[in-house]
Amino acid sequence: MIKNAVASLMVRLHHLPRAAPASTHRHHALRLQRPTSASVRPAAAMQRPTSASVRPAAAMSTTAEQAVADQKRALRTEVRKALKALSPDQRASEDLAIQTTILDSSWFKASKRLCAYISCKQLREVDTTKILAECLPSSPGQEELAKDLYVPRVEDKNRNMRMLKITTMDDLVKNSMNILEPSPVDANGNDREDVLSASSPVDLFLLPGQAFDRTGRRLGRGGGYYDTFLLKYQELAKEKGWNRPLLVALSYSVQILEEGIIPINSTDVPIDALVSSSGVIPISPAALERM
Repeated sequence: MIKNAVASLMVRLHHLPRAAPASTHRHHALRLQRPTSASVRPAAAMQRPTSASVRPAAAMSTTAEQAVADQKRALRTEVRKALKALSPDQRASEDLAIQTTILDSSWFKASKRLCAYISCKQLREVDTTKILAECLPSSPGQEELAKDLYVPRVEDKNRNMRMLKITTMDDLVKNSMNILEPSPVDANGNDREDVLSASSPVDLFLLPGQAFDRTGRRLGRGGGYYDTFLLKYQELAKEKGWNRPLLVALSYSVQILEEGIIPINSTDVPIDALVSSSGVIPISPAALERM
């Protein structure tokens, strides 16, 4: 069934405009495939202007941005269909394989502080339940064996998201969308520690997404929350002189797409590695070195 779902998705994606190859800081061996015909040229590509068709630069920029947004919207629709087609057994099998790969990895075991998402079944995200349980103390007196864990809390509809520290799954409450997130204060009424205010850096981010490719492109759900937050954290790490954490995305098989299909813009943050049921796919030089 999974093979049929992947094949069906790729047939539909074949008819979507491909994103234009873009230069990145990623490993030189990982290159996007260049479109070979006019039928798969990026929708944002502009024809050579004539005296009658020259537009102001701002208008052309807006047109290009809208084209990328349209491509992303169409791609999300196709990937959602493929995710919906996954059987419960296939999903459970991939969830277990992905979490086992992470929990058994040296890079996860070595991490002391990390940010991770709380998986949501309604959104068809890769399950993180076992990973979160491994990070938190299983019983009183085992705090030294636990990791510092920060999880997302959406603050508003303007891409503002915080990562707050939790010490137990009981620290989570359901928001208006029925999604678990940390309460802003702990049981004693104290503000939870915000990772942007922490005195030490995190080693690792475990990220969700709608689609990915093997060059590091990530397609989110369209809210821009993770990209906005990651840019803030990377700027903070630069100011503090910290090493950047590894950005690792968790992906079902049908979410890993052919290179060049996912469109990107200047605010899209590339990932360092992917983890699927087939194993780890290191992408960036940092991932190749540390994973």
